[in-house]
Amino acid sequence: MLKHIVMWRFKDGAKGKSRVQHATWVKEHLEALMGVVPQIRSIEVGVASYQSDTSYDAVLISTFDNKEALDSYKVHPAHMAVAQYCEEVRESRVDIDYEV
Repeated sequence: MLKHIVMWRFKDGAKGKSRVQHATWVKEHLEALMGVVPQIRSIEVGVASYQSDTSYDAVLISTFDNKEALDSYKVHPAHMAVAQYCEEVRESRVDIDYEV
């Protein structure tokens, strides 16, 4: 089993939305991928409850059977649409993948 975790900090005002609005959009659209992208075993998206200078705005915690399943998820058209939005409105992004 492979755990895939991503965190984003969004640009305030990008596309006329706040950081919280971007995070909420990402949460809704990533969680909607469950059942659409068959490789996803579990998915959870959290939006920061409190902001600080060092906090990120959203976190994705997802699991996949293996690296091949994660790689398939990354190029799935439904995921690519969310990833494109994130790329356009993010200030920074960090991720980690590890075996569980």
